[in-house]
Amino acid sequence: MNTDRPFTTKNAQKYCTSYLAFLAILIVTFAVACTSPPKEEKKATGVPTGPVPYKLTYPLGLDPDAAVIPADNPLTEEKIKLGKRLYFDKNLSIDKTISCATCHIPERGFAENERFSTGVGGKKGNRNAPTVINRLFSTRQFWDGRAASLEEQAVGPVHNPVEMAMPDPKLIEERLKGDAEYAQLFKAAYPPEGVVTEDHIAKAIASFERTVLSGNSPYDRFIAGDKSAMNESAQRGYAIFKDEKKGNCVTCHVNFNFTDENYNNLGVGMKAKNPDLGHYAVSKLEGHKGAFKTPTLRDVASTAPYMHDGSEKSLKDVITLYEKGEAPNKWLSAKMKPIKLTKQKKADLVEFLKA
Repeated sequence: MNTDRPFTTKNAQKYCTSYLAFLAILIVTFAVACTSPPKEEKKATGVPTGPVPYKLTYPLGLDPDAAVIPADNPLTEEKIKLGKRLYFDKNLSIDKTISCATCHIPERGFAENERFSTGVGGKKGNRNAPTVINRLFSTRQFWDGRAASLEEQAVGPVHNPVEMAMPDPKLIEERLKGDAEYAQLFKAAYPPEGVVTEDHIAKAIASFERTVLSGNSPYDRFIAGDKSAMNESAQRGYAIFKDEKKGNCVTCHVNFNFTDENYNNLGVGMKAKNPDLGHYAVSKLEGHKGAFKTPTLRDVASTAPYMHDGSEKSLKDVITLYEKGEAPNKWLSAKMKPIKLTKQKKADLVEFLKA
C-alpha cells in the first residue's frame, strides 16, 4: 500500500464510487451487446414483411413487354392464391351453384364446350364463353369489350342476372367474411386489416387470371428454330394462314397472341331479326354494329365451339364459314373476303391451328 496516501474512510468512498461506476459501464455494454438488432437489420435477413411479389414466367413465344398489369394491382403470391380459390368458389353465385370455372373450364382451354353457358336457375345467355387464356395481354374484355380491365371483367358475371346473379356486393362480402380460411387469405393478400371488399375480390381474381398463359407450342418451337416441331401438314397450313391470296388469316390474327384486339363484323348472326350488335353497345359508333373482338388462337383446338354465338362447332366449320362468306350487311368488315381452298388445303390449315 502506498504510505503517501493513507487508506482513510474518505478514500474508501472514492474507490467504491469508481468501482461501482466501472461496473455500471460493464453492465450497460453487456446489455447493449445482447439486445436484438434494430429493425433495419431484420430486413436484411430476407424474411418477408408483407405480400411477396410474384414473378411471372413467360412460356416460349409470348412477349413480356405486352403484359398489362395495372400499377394499382401488382401481382403477389398471396393475391394469386386468394384469386384462385375465388375463381373456383360457387359461393360467388346467388344459389351457390356457379363459379367462374363452371363456364371457363381449365380442361377446355378455360372456355366451355357448350354454345351458351348455363347460369343460375338454368338460365341461358346468348354468347359463347370466351377463353381466359392470355388475357394478360389485353385491356378491354368480353366479346364486345364492355369491361375496361380484367378487374372489371372479373366481377361482371357475378352480377349478371343470367349468370351468377348476385344482387349486391355486400352479400358476397358477408358470405366470405364468415369463412375462416378466407379471413386468413384476405389478411395475407391485403395486410394488415385484410378487408373483404368487392374491389379486393376483383383484383385477386384478375391476378390469378393473369397467370393463365399459353405458349411453348409446336408453332413457338418451330419459329424458334426447331423445324421438326410442326409436321409437314401444319407447315403447309402455316403458309396458307399467312398467304394474302389464300387464308389471309393474319389480317386479324396477328402477332404472338394471334389477335389484333380489334372488333370486326364478320356477318355472323346478322341474319337474325334482332341481331346482337356487339361492340356498338359500348362505342355507339355506327361502324361497330355487329362487330366483335378478334379472339386469340392460342389453344384454339380446345375451345370449341367458335364465334361469339358459338355457331361453328369445329375449326373445319370456321374455315367453311370464311370460304362461303356469311350474311352480307352494311357493316360487314372490309377484311371479310371469301377464300377458296381445296380439301387438302383446308385440312392443312386446321392442322396448323392445332399447333
